[in-house]
Amino acid sequence: MADTKQFDVVVIGGGPGGYIAAIRAAQLGFNVACVDEWKNAKGGPAPGGTCTNVGCIPSKALLQSSEHYEQAHHHFADHGIQVEGLTMDVSKMLARKDTVVKQNNDGILYLFKKNKITFFHGRASFVKTDATGYELKVAGAAEESISAKHVIVATGSNARALPGTPFDEENILSNDGALRVGAVPKKLGLIGAGVIGLEMGSVWRRLGAEVTVLEGLPTFLGAVDEQIAKEAKKAFDKQGLKIELGVKVGEIKSGKDGVSIAYTTAKGEAQTLSVDKLIVSIGRVPNTIGLNAEAVGLKLDERGAIVVDDDCKTNLPNVWAVGDVVRGPMLAHKAEEEGVAVAERIAGQHGHVNFNTVPWVIYTSPEIAWVGQTEQQLKAAGRAYKAGTFPFLANGRARALGDTTGMVKFLADATTDEILGVHMVGPQVSELISEAVVAMEFKASAEDIARICHAHPSLSEATKEAALAVDKRTLNF
Repeated sequence: MADTKQFDVVVIGGGPGGYIAAIRAAQLGFNVACVDEWKNAKGGPAPGGTCTNVGCIPSKALLQSSEHYEQAHHHFADHGIQVEGLTMDVSKMLARKDTVVKQNNDGILYLFKKNKITFFHGRASFVKTDATGYELKVAGAAEESISAKHVIVATGSNARALPGTPFDEENILSNDGALRVGAVPKKLGLIGAGVIGLEMGSVWRRLGAEVTVLEGLPTFLGAVDEQIAKEAKKAFDKQGLKIELGVKVGEIKSGKDGVSIAYTTAKGEAQTLSVDKLIVSIGRVPNTIGLNAEAVGLKLDERGAIVVDDDCKTNLPNVWAVGDVVRGPMLAHKAEEEGVAVAERIAGQHGHVNFNTVPWVIYTSPEIAWVGQTEQQLKAAGRAYKAGTFPFLANGRARALGDTTGMVKFLADATTDEILGVHMVGPQVSELISEAVVAMEFKASAEDIARICHAHPSLSEATKEAALAVDKRTLNF
């Protein structure tokens, strides 16, 4: 083993939380190293974590491709565009997705170089505490020994498998295998109607697969505002996405002819679903495998997550953890904000992350986006509130786009009018939600948004109109 290399800060994991933490720490003047083991198809480094390699980025690339196909197949004729002999080259679609991923991988490596961050391609694990802080081993092409005063753990999460049904990534797929299906399956099954399930189900449904989603919970998208979730489900039902709620999954058999899933419906009826491929998206588990946390006494909880306080400090001095490997929502942008905050705390600054203004997005069509509290949460808390909604059906830009599905919904305090939550389902709401995030971060009132001039014609006018609806004075509905 080579001599131990010393750093001020070592970041374990090069996903959104890790690489952003490394960049911010370097900006603040620290000597920084980042260790990440993800490999591309040729065995080279592929920083960016689950998000870049098998999550956010590739799934959005496939969603975009499948959306283009659906538009050409079903909607171009409305615009006077005639398409004959339309086909889908799945291999080319996947190749484009791989190119998008590689561009992001290379972009992160460039940012490391630009910010003078030392990158190690391998798996880092704790060895012991030493005089300067912590000694770590990097197992890669060559074993390295590194030492750091501060360690930031950003090792992310892994897909949760069904008990007794491991992923084979051929027939029974995690998010990883779901992004590498080489041909459109005739029948596709999904277990779990969460973000990954709905997004991947949308991709393959648009391309011609018959998609059935089995969800154990009795409600659809329970974390989403109920009114918005109902509107979304109505759209998915119309598209032909078959969603069964309140089911209990039994035995799953995988063979050369596909997968069969035995399940019981919400009414207690025994059923069997036969599919070509099965995607399991029942959540994710923190990734602490191989970290050797016990070598230094790093505390984990019963889920395997690293225990941290509100500042992302662990039980060990100068050891921090961010992102999916700790409490809170498993979202890339949440991890990024924690990474920045920790780097600034190490520098003696006051980094801050407000969980109440972390936006959520599901990139289906229609898109679903929200920030803050739902109406059911406000009711449960006994909070007096006012609500206002505005449909995209009454929005001029949505009509011009040919997509008038959905609405914008505002929830505001009944007395102060402070915005407590904003919920959207419809076209491009992943972009529209940012206005609500800014407004809530500055503790704006619904009246503030209602008084702001929005460009016409734009989808953002629906946001203004929903804010006006809180005071029952919409102008275009």
